[in-house]
Amino acid sequence: MVITASDWDVLAEQAWHVRDHARLIGKTAVGAAVLSHRKHIHVGCNVEHKYRAHDVHAEVNALTSMAAAGDGRAIAVVITADREKFTPCGGCMDWIFELGGPDCLVAFQGRPYDGFTTHRADELMPHYPR
Repeated sequence: MVITASDWDVLAEQAWHVRDHARLIGKTAVGAAVLSHRKHIHVGCNVEHKYRAHDVHAEVNALTSMAAAGDGRAIAVVITADREKFTPCGGCMDWIFELGGPDCLVAFQGRPYDGFTTHRADELMPHYPR
């Protein structure tokens, strides 16, 4: 499926918007928007817990919302955070592989309306077991 520049912009806009709802204990608010193979968008933000072992990362929040909606497979994930560089952690990559697969596109935007850094999931974790 082809993802257009307009698709990326809409995903980023929604990820930045939901990022405003992040529940923080630490410093970094993160937003995520997932595009399903049905072209539906699901969003999530990080929800941090005072004991930190139970934090919900934005990517997982968005991906599990997609799964709860019965929307099938993820084809793209956009992550937004006020950072210069950012990639999903290993746990989030597990979810991306589980619900999107190795060809799922993963993009990061560090400032609204800036460009994207985009990778396939298998580029971020080339030795992921299959």
